[in-house]
Amino acid sequence: MEEMAARYYQLKEEQKRIEEELQSIRQELLDHYTEPGSVSLGEYKLVVGVQERREYFDDRLYNALPDTSLWRLVSKADVGKISSLLKLNVIHEGILEGTYEIKRVPVLKVQKS
Repeated sequence: MEEMAARYYQLKEEQKRIEEELQSIRQELLDHYTEPGSVSLGEYKLVVGVQERREYFDDRLYNALPDTSLWRLVSKADVGKISSLLKLNVIHEGILEGTYEIKRVPVLKVQKS
């Protein structure tokens, strides 16, 4: 079991290093290719897109919800929980107006041609 624990630790450290390197390379690519679109780089195709994400404001959301018991379900502005409430028709899109801002997040995909 000690060997498994040691290997697990080793893999987690390696994973952390790889994720840091991936983030660094991702940022360099996004700094160079700032516009959405695709470009061929040798045998690789780089695709840059933009994804819109909502960032909710706790105080505005609390005031917008029709029932305070809903706030206990959400407990803070959690995008996943809010999306679930919308899908279940517990709340409707109209009451959320003004409770969030749209954040544009660059998305990067690299494919082998």
